[in-house]
Amino acid sequence: MTTVLDSLNSALMHVMQVDERVFILGEDILDPYGGAFKVTRGLSTKFPGRVLTTPISEAAIVGLANGMALRGLRPVAEIMFGDFVTLIADQLVNHAAKFRWMYNDNVRVPMVVRAPMGGRRGYGPTHSQSLEKMFLGVPGLKVVAPNALGNPGKLLEAAIADDDPVLFVEHKLLYTRPLLESGQADLIDFEIQQSDEYYPNFVLRFPNSTPQLSIATYGFNFELARAAALNLLMDHEIFAEIVLFSKLSTLQMDMLFESLHRTHRLLTVEEGTQSLGWGAEVAARAAETLNGLRVRRVAAQDLPIANAKSLEDAILPSVQDIVQSALSLVS
Repeated sequence: MTTVLDSLNSALMHVMQVDERVFILGEDILDPYGGAFKVTRGLSTKFPGRVLTTPISEAAIVGLANGMALRGLRPVAEIMFGDFVTLIADQLVNHAAKFRWMYNDNVRVPMVVRAPMGGRRGYGPTHSQSLEKMFLGVPGLKVVAPNALGNPGKLLEAAIADDDPVLFVEHKLLYTRPLLESGQADLIDFEIQQSDEYYPNFVLRFPNSTPQLSIATYGFNFELARAAALNLLMDHEIFAEIVLFSKLSTLQMDMLFESLHRTHRLLTVEEGTQSLGWGAEVAARAAETLNGLRVRRVAAQDLPIANAKSLEDAILPSVQDIVQSALSLVS
């Protein structure tokens, strides 16, 4: 069984084998520890001069990666917990994302920042957040989120090959998830369409059905959306299409628009807080494009994430939250 973690680790191993410009840097990433979530395990043993352990300074890590990228390398910087992207905001927003434009396209910054995001592990308010929305819409910066359906390793390889900086958002619960394949296991009930873009999006639908709403989501939230879609079908005879995004910024909306032309109902699902989030932007763009659209958003409550599991579960979105919001849309 290949997991998301295995896929990401294999991708890093592969790109380091074929491209000597790729360097990995971050905190505690050397063997035998191999990083807090083990994505870098084995790399320092095989490539001892190109896997660099760093001091505990996220700003310095990404600042160094900026310089390496400007000098023609392709660094991959690991931030131990995604909550600490607040410490790299200046290096990403005012440096990496801007240099190409400040210097008349004479330089590029081919850099990837990997950031484990998300809650549901009881890590508390400063180690459980989904802060990717803070970087959406920054000109020159791409934000990408793998999932268990689209090959996450291939997605990471595409990010490393990109000539622009990429924030690569990995939900912690995805690491141990097995890769999903069309027609097997949890996907046996769905037809799947994949876009041809560099960072592909997906549409999942039930065969021979007339869909009644479109669920837009990304990353680990796809697990919740898929369970909710099956619940809606079995318990309420409601057919939902799932539009699964890989790139959060800049948005590629074509597949969602095609789905909404069929359903005229949009439900967005994300783990970040609801106010001013990814779902709000998706909903706004859809409403500007399609007349008569009905919209609901499912997201975390606008609260810090608690340590206690009961409180964490109450704050973060659930399958039942998605089902109830879908029912309110269709009623």
